[in-house]
Amino acid sequence: MIKYGIVGAGYFGAEIGRVLQERNDATVTTLYDPENAARVAAELGAAVAGSAAEVAASAQVDAVVVASPNWAHQDGVLAAAHAGKPVFCEKPIALSYTDCVAMLRAAEEAGVLFMAGHVMNFMAGVREAKRLIASGEIGDVLVVRAVRNGWEDVQESVSWKKKRSLSGGHLYHHIHELDFVQSVLGPATSVFMTGGNVAHSGPQFGDEDDMLFLSLQFDGSKFATLEYGSAFRWPEHYVLIQGTEGALRIDLQVAGVELRTVAGSQRFLLHRSEEEDADRTAIYRGSSTDGAVQYGNPDRRPPLWLRGIIEEEMSYFHGLMRGGRPEAEFAGLTDGSAAAASIATADALTRSLREGRRVDVSEITGAAALPG
Repeated sequence: MIKYGIVGAGYFGAEIGRVLQERNDATVTTLYDPENAARVAAELGAAVAGSAAEVAASAQVDAVVVASPNWAHQDGVLAAAHAGKPVFCEKPIALSYTDCVAMLRAAEEAGVLFMAGHVMNFMAGVREAKRLIASGEIGDVLVVRAVRNGWEDVQESVSWKKKRSLSGGHLYHHIHELDFVQSVLGPATSVFMTGGNVAHSGPQFGDEDDMLFLSLQFDGSKFATLEYGSAFRWPEHYVLIQGTEGALRIDLQVAGVELRTVAGSQRFLLHRSEEEDADRTAIYRGSSTDGAVQYGNPDRRPPLWLRGIIEEEMSYFHGLMRGGRPEAEFAGLTDGSAAAASIATADALTRSLREGRRVDVSEITGAAALPG
């Protein structure tokens, strides 16, 4: 029986707790969240702690899950490391590369596992796409294009996710696509970003940019473009991987993955079942709001498809807690290096937008080296 403590019991943290509690070899014992802990603790039969440090120090906690708001991740991770407890941290693991290095160094010095919660890696179709790329099915990858955009209406209140200092904005909060691009092409070497806040100014909105256009270059003359934002009336959400022998399209709206080569085309599920894919497709067809609004209300349960990948991710982490060995496919998640590389690139892109120039990612990573 593995006993878990959770720091952050909002939309994602609460569902992680439910998923763990449903296992017969796991239990959630302790929660910390000033706003949501009491309600979720009553549901799960857990105790309420007064701080992240109290969760980590508890004798009733074997491992810590950090699912607090983005800006607070470092406190939970450092508390777990200082208490000698393995830790799972939701994305983005931090809002600066410097903080990533501090977190990973603390985990290494404590000799504890650190796993980053980049849940897109656990979609069945994403895993299949990576296997097809690795096997050479589309030849050498030349360019990747990722688009994640939609329209956001005025909300009843301004969420912390819409405040750059707390969430990092679209680039950090929706870092899934950037993480995926780098899992295919490796770390970016130089980047450029332009954009701004063009349709969501005023006190009824946050201060994040609602249009971001990214250009990334990689070793070997490979490229990627990404587009994020909430000022797009025609929503799009996909990743397109172009190779010398074919292409793959991961469609995150009309859920599915399509492979095209000279031999023909094949289509695969994005999630674990046709039911989960249909659930995702129906939601996206009926909504024009951006994902940070739709997926994040602590009073709602995640939809079927999202619960499915949370289950897959937590099953993997729990397996590590039970003594399982990390799989090569997820190596960058279970040492934190992939998540930190994504933040390094995001920091370089942020500098590019601020200074109006192309930025080498080494300008960010050269200031502080990852452990290991």
